[in-house]
Amino acid sequence: MENGAAQPVIVAIDGPSGTGKSSTSKAVAAQLGLSYLDTGAQYRAITWWMVTNGIDIEDPTAIAAVAGKAEIVSGTDPANPTITVDGIDVAGPIRTQEVTSRVSAVSAVPEVRARITELQRSLATGAEKGIVVEGRDIGTTVLPDADLKIFLTASPEARAARRSGELKGSDVAATREALIKRDAADSSRKTSPLAKADDAVEVDTTELTLAQVVECVVTLVEEKRAGK
Repeated sequence: MENGAAQPVIVAIDGPSGTGKSSTSKAVAAQLGLSYLDTGAQYRAITWWMVTNGIDIEDPTAIAAVAGKAEIVSGTDPANPTITVDGIDVAGPIRTQEVTSRVSAVSAVPEVRARITELQRSLATGAEKGIVVEGRDIGTTVLPDADLKIFLTASPEARAARRSGELKGSDVAATREALIKRDAADSSRKTSPLAKADDAVEVDTTELTLAQVVECVVTLVEEKRAGK
């Protein structure tokens, strides 16, 4: 075990959907005794709130006007990550197709990004031992000074297969189309698009097992810590 004096380490893990970001990030955090934050869940949570409250998702002005209203609380224990909105557990509801199909539109609104980014930064700076933060713009926008930045990639086919395995009974071809569409939307949005930071380490997970990806990232974190 490391001694208690180890510096808190901030790890940013970015990449498109279906690359194994969540599974990898949770496992790495658990193995290294770090906190864990799924930033996608926060964007899903605010999207769920907008949908539930009948906000017009097609209208960025309407979204911007209420961007600060929902109280979003993220639990950062990798063994049991939680998310609540106004005290309601939304871990299940935020994974529905209804939310998934709208999250890109909501998260493209600058006021939403500013609000959630602020939330993410305060969680990251408050993590005593350090944190693994996964998302799409962590290394570029949210935590540009992260100690280690990882960018996970995989072929669209591999990603669709993984994602449809997660979404029970969904069709791989339809999932692949939805993934490509969402990535295009997230990569082309004006405010903090999905992008690889210049100093990020790219890990292609297409041919790797989850255990291999975790091992690779843990090794990178440990090398970073040793060099500190």
